Amino acid sequence: MRDFKTFILRGSVVDLAVGIVIGAAFTAVVSSFVKNLLTPLVTIPGKVNFSDLHVTVRHSVFAYGTFLNDLVSFMIVAAAIFFFVVRPVNALMARRHRGQETEPDTRDCPECLSQIPAAARRFANCTSVVQPAT
Repeated sequence: MRDFKTFILRGSVVDLAVGIVIGAAFTAVVSSFVKNLLTPLVTIPGKVNFSDLHVTVRHSVFAYGTFLNDLVSFMIVAAAIFFFVVRPVNALMARRHRGQETEPDTRDCPECLSQIPAAARRFANCTSVVQPAT
């Protein structure tokens, strides 16, 4: 039980849970925006709302208008996540790694191009035999 408590109280698990809850709330807001504001704006020239569009085949109703609303909602959520989360994090990581140089006591493995100690004769990850640096 103590191990489970330690696992749950770890920062990454709590952060993930908070992110999921906020993501669900954000999705609900965007879905409401699309259904109640955006779709009626798009359909102003016409007389039909997307959510009213459907096809009936032998008493089975295919609500493709609702699917279009959900598709627009997904695209807005995906664009928001990309522009407000992915791009800033990528820029931050690029800025963070820009000034880093390889450590002077390391070098690249000729086989797998990973960093290895300069005095190494065999690399632990790819097990290739390398000549020690002079």
